[in-house]
Amino acid sequence: MDVSYDGTDFSGWARQPGRRTVQGVLEEALRRQPPGASVPKPVVVAGRTDAGVHASGQVVHVDVVPLDPGVAGRVPVSPEGIPDLTRMAGRWNRLLPGDVRVLGARVAAPGFDARFSAIRRHYRYRVSDAPWGVDPLRRNDTLAWNRPLSTDAMNDAAAALLGLQDFAAYCKQRDTGTTIRELQRLVWRRLDEHLLEVEVSADAFCHSMVRSLVGALLLVGDGRRAPGWPEQVLASGVRDSAVAPAHGLTLTAVDYPPDEELAARAEQTRNVRTSL
Repeated sequence: MDVSYDGTDFSGWARQPGRRTVQGVLEEALRRQPPGASVPKPVVVAGRTDAGVHASGQVVHVDVVPLDPGVAGRVPVSPEGIPDLTRMAGRWNRLLPGDVRVLGARVAAPGFDARFSAIRRHYRYRVSDAPWGVDPLRRNDTLAWNRPLSTDAMNDAAAALLGLQDFAAYCKQRDTGTTIRELQRLVWRRLDEHLLEVEVSADAFCHSMVRSLVGALLLVGDGRRAPGWPEQVLASGVRDSAVAPAHGLTLTAVDYPPDEELAARAEQTRNVRTSL
């Protein structure tokens, strides 16, 4: 399933007791349609986004059990007898709140796993350096930065962060998992007089990694830190406090290998990387 959402009013992707989450509302819609089917496991997502983070290209997979024969006839099917997932997506969207949409759905190829089969995730972060703040219509997905920013300075600093690195200094530490990632793209550009965007791509991201990178680069862009400072932070391995707010961040796309390589990619990803 291809999913888009405005993260403003969600406590992140992952289901949490007593909180409104994207996973929670999506699973609720799936349980209600089609009638007679069930979702035996939680849905699996390509990238678990934090509270306030948006997505225009999120990918989810869900395992389902066969329909009860008594109600199977009420589910739209194609001429080949396969459930018509385009029409089913329309049903789900009627059940979902307006800040979540299922953009498309299809039967997954054998071996597909939304999380572990992915080879690359793409994010963008938008910032306004206008002296008056941010356009009111963009306030939920663009950060207001009250200092002029230099894209050249930020791109110079970003270049030193690319490649296979241990990003412990740019990740919120967890008890398990690795902080070794391959950062493949980190490029700033100015979209308009006061609107900037950074595109960030990697094989995977650890918790708060994109926001930490953006926060460090913004300090370079407004002149408060030297271009070499983000690389020094990376080398130190010590987490810094420069973390950009969540609302400027959007997951835009997830890349997958050809169908015949999906299972092998999932197995490879599950083997946690512990060294460079």
